[in-house]
Amino acid sequence: MSHNDNNQEKSAELTSTALITGASSGIGKEFARIHAKMKGDVILVARREDSLIELKDELEAKEGITAHVMAYDLAHPGAAEQLYDRVKAAGLRVDILINNAGFGGAGRHIERPLADELEMIDLNIKALVTLTHRFANDMAAAGHGRILNVGSTAGFMPGALQAVYFATKAFVNSFSQAIDQELRGKGVTCTVLTPGYVETEFAKRSNLEDTPLAKNGATARSVAQYGYDAMLAGDLVAVNERKLSFAVNWVIPLLPRRMVLKMTQKMQTRKTV
Repeated sequence: MSHNDNNQEKSAELTSTALITGASSGIGKEFARIHAKMKGDVILVARREDSLIELKDELEAKEGITAHVMAYDLAHPGAAEQLYDRVKAAGLRVDILINNAGFGGAGRHIERPLADELEMIDLNIKALVTLTHRFANDMAAAGHGRILNVGSTAGFMPGALQAVYFATKAFVNSFSQAIDQELRGKGVTCTVLTPGYVETEFAKRSNLEDTPLAKNGATARSVAQYGYDAMLAGDLVAVNERKLSFAVNWVIPLLPRRMVLKMTQKMQTRKTV
C-alpha cells in the first residue's frame, strides 16, 4: 500500500461514525469532541440525556457533523442489547466503538452494598462484552473497524479497597488484547487504553477524594487524545504516561504480592488529620 493510500484510509476512518459510551462527561465527552473535530459523526451514549443533547448541539454547531443521542443506563439488564438494536434500526453503521462507560467504588468489599458491586460488574464488564460482541461482528463482516476499550492501570494489579473495580479492569485489559488477536486478520483492531488517575468525576463517584490515588491526575482531554491516536495506530495496549508504563510492566510484576497489595490499599486510604 502506498503512502497516499495510507493517508486516504486514515482519512476515511477519521470521517466515519464512532459510538461512544459514557459520553456525557470526562474522557467520553473528549473522545466525542476529538472525533467530531476530525469531521466524523458520533453516537453519544450515557444515562444523562440532557448532557448528551447539550454535547450534540455543541458538536453539530462547531464541527458541522451529525450527532445521535441515545440515552441508556448500560448497567441495566438488556440495555446494551437495546442500544445495539436501536442503532441497527436507525440504519447507522458503527466504524469505531469506544467502550468508555464505567465506574468504581471505594471501601472494603464486604462493607459495600452488594448491589453496587454487581452493578459495577454489569457496566464495566457485561455491557462492554455485549457491545464488543455485537458491533465487532458487524465490523468483521465489513472487513474493517476499530474498537477502543477504556481499561486502567488498575487492571495490572489487585486493588484492596477497590477489589471489584480493579478486577473488572483486569478483565478489560485481558479481554481487549485477546479480541485484537482474534479479529486483526479480519481488518478489525482492538486497543485498550490503560490510564492512571484522570481528573474527572471518577474520584467523587468512587469516594476516593482526599486519597493519595486522587492526586496529580492527567486531564481528560490529554488521555482521550492519547487513546484515540493509539486506536488509529492499531496499538494493543496504551498507557498514557511513560513512568506508569514502566511501573506496571517492569516494576510491579517483580514485587512481592503482599507489597503490591499493601501499596494499593495505602493509595486508596484517606489521610487522617
